[in-house]
Amino acid sequence: MHVKRFEDAEPYEAPNHRAVVGLRLQGFEPGGPENQWVGLSQFLPGGGAGPDSTPFEKVYVVLEGEMTVETGGSETVLKKYDSCTIAPGEVRTIENRSNHTCTMLVVIPYPPEAVR
Repeated sequence: MHVKRFEDAEPYEAPNHRAVVGLRLQGFEPGGPENQWVGLSQFLPGGGAGPDSTPFEKVYVVLEGEMTVETGGSETVLKKYDSCTIAPGEVRTIENRSNHTCTMLVVIPYPPEAVR
């Protein structure tokens, strides 16, 4: 078992993101997960990311607040405990359109070139 305390989570910068603080909960460390990493993103009102895509899938789980997710010309609002999977190559835009902070769990496979 690999335990990492929340107070030990390190911040990370995510490309093409705005008004967000990301914390790496698990991954990119000795003894951590082998297949994916887990982040906690805290988006301020008006914060978001994209439009862009990645060559691997991602899973978003909203823990607090709400997040508008747009893909393929349609959009949906994820609320507390809602989740979605973004497919590899799928262009997405996310935006916190509320006046509350949105806290979101993000699960992403390691990129092929990543060295852990």
